[in-house]
Amino acid sequence: MKSFETKPFAVISDPFTLGATMNGIKKLTYSEQVVEYIKQAILNGELSPGDPIKEVELAEKLGISRAPIREAIQVLAHDGLIDSKPQKAKTIVALTAKQIKDSYFTGGVLEAAAVTEALPLYTEEDFSTLEKILQKMGHLAEAGDPDSELTELDNAFHGILFSKIDNELLIDLCRRSCQGISKFLLYRHWVKLFQPKMIYARHKMILDALKAGNPAQLEKIIRQHYIESGEQMARFGVDVAEEV
Repeated sequence: MKSFETKPFAVISDPFTLGATMNGIKKLTYSEQVVEYIKQAILNGELSPGDPIKEVELAEKLGISRAPIREAIQVLAHDGLIDSKPQKAKTIVALTAKQIKDSYFTGGVLEAAAVTEALPLYTEEDFSTLEKILQKMGHLAEAGDPDSELTELDNAFHGILFSKIDNELLIDLCRRSCQGISKFLLYRHWVKLFQPKMIYARHKMILDALKAGNPAQLEKIIRQHYIESGEQMARFGVDVAEEV
């Protein structure tokens, strides 16, 4: 099992968590900083699925009490990143291939239904913004760039889709069902999942369906988008021995 490296306790930039800012500086509580610290450790590969989260060790290394550590663990457990059961060790969530497929399928069904329901609310300005994101994806695809900017563009694209959904519970369920998996637990695999040209093509299909205004086609395409991702990500389930 991996353990935390000794590092100074500091706010770590996390592109997937946006909070309130004051004078351009994001102010976080200790528990929020611990959340960011653990997420960054997952992204960096310092923590992997199945690795333990030891409250005492973490508190000592970060120079804080155990109370914010416990609060952070509760938040991450709610987000589906930490397995926290009473009287048992707290660990980074490790999912089987079936659990990964099921998570993506669920996320796809929810997002597809929600976006389809909100279809009349998308504006020409939304389409224009999505087109710009798609153009940037296309440029990166032509350049053969497989790295982080595509991740940010993917976040921005789906963020606009979610922006018209007036249902916080549904959004929360969508994010917990598959975003936590792809953006954190299996991030190092997710960024290599599809070639840049395929990423561009997959998102173009969604935008074309959105602009066409055909609810049935749009829902089908979004659901298939997630099903395909889930099938690919399932190769990295803890019960799959295949090396990729």
